[in-house]
Amino acid sequence: MLLGIDLGTGSAKAIALDIQGQVVAESSHAYSVHAPQPGWAESNPEDWWNGVAIAVRAVVQAWGEPIQAIGLSGQMHGVVLTDEVGEPLHSAILWADTRSSEVLSQYRELSLELQQTLANPIAAGMAGGTLLWLRQHEPELYTTARWALQPKDWLRLRLTGGVATEPSDASGTLLYDVMADDWAGAVMKALNLRSDWLPELRPSGAIAETLTSDAANHLGLSVGIPVTVGAADTAAAALGSGLTSPGVVQLTVGSGAQLITLQDQPQPDPQHRTHLFRSALPDQWYTLAAIQNAGLALEWVRHLLGFTWAEVYEQAFAVPPGCEGLTFLPYLTGDRTPHLDSSRRGSWVGLGLHHTRAHLMRAALEGVAFSIRQGLEVMPLHPAEIRLAGGGTLEPSWRQLLADVLQVPLRPVDSPAASARGAALLAGLGVGIYSSVNELPTVSLSSSLITPNSWDANLDAAWQRFAAASND
Repeated sequence: MLLGIDLGTGSAKAIALDIQGQVVAESSHAYSVHAPQPGWAESNPEDWWNGVAIAVRAVVQAWGEPIQAIGLSGQMHGVVLTDEVGEPLHSAILWADTRSSEVLSQYRELSLELQQTLANPIAAGMAGGTLLWLRQHEPELYTTARWALQPKDWLRLRLTGGVATEPSDASGTLLYDVMADDWAGAVMKALNLRSDWLPELRPSGAIAETLTSDAANHLGLSVGIPVTVGAADTAAAALGSGLTSPGVVQLTVGSGAQLITLQDQPQPDPQHRTHLFRSALPDQWYTLAAIQNAGLALEWVRHLLGFTWAEVYEQAFAVPPGCEGLTFLPYLTGDRTPHLDSSRRGSWVGLGLHHTRAHLMRAALEGVAFSIRQGLEVMPLHPAEIRLAGGGTLEPSWRQLLADVLQVPLRPVDSPAASARGAALLAGLGVGIYSSVNELPTVSLSSSLITPNSWDANLDAAWQRFAAASND
């Protein structure tokens, strides 16, 4: 039995995976994202630690068979500053945090040659910019911290006592030379930024350390279970949903939304609209269109309007397409693909007395779908169909709206816990249960497509309004 743990933005998920690749037990536990100032996004790592324990204990109790290895995945880009033994010195600063916008000019002043080694747009929320901000605003913390870790790497430190990272997370920091596949020492030197607090790079599927007695007691597991290095959540989700070869586009909707396609060679977007990160597998990269506000925005609107999710689907989809002139811009935390603008903010545009809260909710769903369409339009591959993955796309009416807006057939992937499943598969590779990627269990693809309806005139008008408003 393999255990996969996914340290998400809003919750920790744990799954038990049998050797045939079937999820036999799963559990999750939510925790809070705090915004102590506008544009900030933080979490308490101790909340993560407790949430992981609750989720893992529930899985172990539900299944009960011995765990052979543990794999990890986690939200990208964040920063956890710790002391030598891993005790957090500050709240974790997350990917949705935009405070680093004020210092990103230091990146843009780098030579073109150095910027090109990063192979990514300069965006707020990445670890490099966050560390520059900390140097300016928290100099004592900047000086005294021993480690600057990605979220899942902090979790592994708590599990094993060892410090490491791997390319899929490192390549999302703006501290990584994507073309050379190593830490970007020349960039850090040019920025006068510390490099001694970045961990050693190891392969995603390598065994890092084993579970300590303290961690085992916390999780209700046995001491000494091997723990793999793991992968960033998007890379783990690709592996967990069976996306291992180029030529396919996959859409995953969670707190954000991601459109990805794999590459055998690193090919950055010359216009810097999309990202280029390392995958969880050797000698492989992926292009990512990162839609920053998807489930994050929908959950905020749902809560604001007082809907249950059942009411969302019942009432919002009773509103006609186009919401009778109402448009929602979902940029609650800025935007990445394609606008790369952390200062953007959300709004409803075109409100009238005839609009109800159901209109507001429907407009939010359409706005997120339109934002995903803008991401698709800048992808290097325009597919005949798109694989649809992730737990945020299970509702049939929501799936149909996505197909209608994208005007591309969607083929669902039967892997709702894709990131945790990918983490568990990496654990299986690490301990030799699977000798190669070719031996990994396959994932079921739906035999039926979600086919777009004919392009609706009202939906077209809504799309035109959204495009105009989002490009103002």
